[in-house]
Amino acid sequence: MSPAEGAPEATAWIDAGRTAGEVEVSNSRAAECLSVVPGCDHRCQCRLIDCRQLLRWGNALATIPVQKRQAQDPDSSVPRLVTVVDRVLEGDVVLPKFQRNFVWTRQQILDLLDSVARNYPIGSILLWQSTEQLASERTVAGLTVGEHRHGYPVNYILDGQQRLATICGALHWAPDGDAESNWNIVYDLEEQAFRHTDTLEDPPAHIIPVRLLSNGFLFANRASKLGSADLQERAAELYNRFSNYQIAVVTLRGMPSTEVAKVFERINSTATPLTVVDLMRAATWSPEFDLKDEIDELLEVLSRKQYGKVDTKTMLRTISAAAGFGFSREDMNQLRHLSKDELEEAVKAAVEASKLAVDFLTTHVRTPRATALPYYNQFAVLVEIFRQVPKATAAQYDAIERWFWLTASGEYFKGWNARQMADDREAVHSFASGRTDEIEVSAGVPRSVLWRRNQFRATNAPSKLLGLLLAEAHPLDLRNGRRIDTDKALSWQNDKEFHHFFPKSFLKKQGLNVSQANVCANLIMLSSVSNIAISDQPPSVYLKDLCETQGKDTIRKRLATCLIEEDAFEAALRDDYEGFLRARSETLHKRLMELIGSPATGAQEHVVVPDDGESGGRDTDEPIDRDSAD
Repeated sequence: MSPAEGAPEATAWIDAGRTAGEVEVSNSRAAECLSVVPGCDHRCQCRLIDCRQLLRWGNALATIPVQKRQAQDPDSSVPRLVTVVDRVLEGDVVLPKFQRNFVWTRQQILDLLDSVARNYPIGSILLWQSTEQLASERTVAGLTVGEHRHGYPVNYILDGQQRLATICGALHWAPDGDAESNWNIVYDLEEQAFRHTDTLEDPPAHIIPVRLLSNGFLFANRASKLGSADLQERAAELYNRFSNYQIAVVTLRGMPSTEVAKVFERINSTATPLTVVDLMRAATWSPEFDLKDEIDELLEVLSRKQYGKVDTKTMLRTISAAAGFGFSREDMNQLRHLSKDELEEAVKAAVEASKLAVDFLTTHVRTPRATALPYYNQFAVLVEIFRQVPKATAAQYDAIERWFWLTASGEYFKGWNARQMADDREAVHSFASGRTDEIEVSAGVPRSVLWRRNQFRATNAPSKLLGLLLAEAHPLDLRNGRRIDTDKALSWQNDKEFHHFFPKSFLKKQGLNVSQANVCANLIMLSSVSNIAISDQPPSVYLKDLCETQGKDTIRKRLATCLIEEDAFEAALRDDYEGFLRARSETLHKRLMELIGSPATGAQEHVVVPDDGESGGRDTDEPIDRDSAD
């Protein structure tokens, strides 16, 4: 049974994009749509509508007088995918600025190509056609797109950016010495699978660079070199599939830009999830205001002060708080109700407060980079503190320092939720208005066990807290007595300035595993040269050598700057690892409690749970809020 026979109601196709009175009815077009994906039970690739619904719309619209139809009625078509891609590269279909960046992983890229090769549905494309000239991206997948023809309507991509960018990049990428590119993809005809490759050398004949699919002559020349008739047939099938694959395209016309961002926000509630920043950018976007540009302005404040980056959600929290709402997702959602002027005023306030927050962090806490912060959300609250207290007194600065060390140590910001955010906003307001002398939060006071239970990793808060405590003590190198470059260590680009006081290889010989050796209490700041000299020697050996050559009192003083006091020193001379960990942990705890001072009202002792959940590496160089629950 043909698709058309399977849908007797399919008697008309309405081309809603025609001008009034020019309605086309075409059963053949209806049948074409229904047969896009064999065996799909009459569902085309469109995630917004299915084939039957589209045809029902057509039948219904056919009975409505033309003069009553709305300008926003969608126009649906099923062109070839490569035709849509060509329109993107020619500048006829463009990416508006309020869209997010390309975020797909390599596996998602390969999965999409495989879906096309197998004729699986990949979803529809939604376009908005308008005469409004909006800011748009000039590149897609690293490819420069053509200039749009002046005087013609522009087709903006509302849904389908990641898919179109993937096909553009995979088919039209031109190698330029970048073998590691996401678009350096090949198809293995023998395994019938797509994969990334890291070389620009010509592969064996049965492995075809995907970029050749955009050039029939080059592809045919390549396929002609295949010795097997079966492989040639597979190559022809691959080329024909990409050349003829059809995709549903829905075009909205006559819709004002104020409504388009709302459409974008709603249709992107599925598939690859949008972040709250993406959603708020779309919800607040207008030709005169782009939230991304405003957040970039905030990040530029950090850049000018050489402070690095904070994640964009944290920066959005600062804007939301400055607007008078708060830090939570619900608070950030309220930004959609503000006017352009109100939004710009909130950004301006956040910018000025961010400058003060960075100055405080670099001078009072000595965090040279944002990456040194135990929790990024501390920055959001600090910005709000300095927005409400732009001219802090010496006593207020002391209180803010105590708040920082307390919230950095007790896992307060791990799992930061909406209730805590509301309480924090109220605590800041009470502090700023003079009702309280401290920023009163319900953070627990840590115990010394924190340092011997938590693994040392660049991504977890206890490790960063250790780095700040050591930097605050101005550590000296054990062998040469020179000041350790703590700024370099706290950049966390690598952990080469941190070394195990009891070498891991030595502890392994004592029957201890890597986790037992890699606890925070066993780490100090040490130059790479000194670490190499110490190598795998037990402390009883290398400390004795240092004491004999440089004097025991000198080594004691250098150890004190590394927060290693007499009890820990004596334990190390006996190679007593457990004794060393207990003594060192007490010293670290003592110094931390001195910085916290008198606990805020309601604070209780808190045992920090081992922070294994943050052990994974980053998938991106961009900072990410891994802590908040909202």
